[in-house]
Amino acid sequence: MVHSLHKGREFSSVYDAGNSRANRYLVMYVNGNGLSENRIGIVASKKIGNSVVRHRVRRLIRESLRRNGEKFGIGLDIIVIARRTCVGRTQAEITEAVLHVAGLLGITV
Repeated sequence: MVHSLHKGREFSSVYDAGNSRANRYLVMYVNGNGLSENRIGIVASKKIGNSVVRHRVRRLIRESLRRNGEKFGIGLDIIVIARRTCVGRTQAEITEAVLHVAGLLGITV
């Protein structure tokens, strides 16, 4: 089960103290949380498109993280920011982008 980041201060702590890497489709911030579970936050701004488009992008990213959750370390707060270029991409392309950025951050096992 994937737990979510909800509060603004949770996002702020990851932005301020975490590491970040990016590729063509995504930006990912990661910070340790000291818990025995990972927490996920997904950001898709209005620059990406209308609510239908933004929600589809969020669903694709969430599914990529869910399917590959065992590949990530434990005790992490992860924020994934969708870029405009990820609109119209397939599940496979988004999954590849998520794993690529996670690899750049060194959080995959």
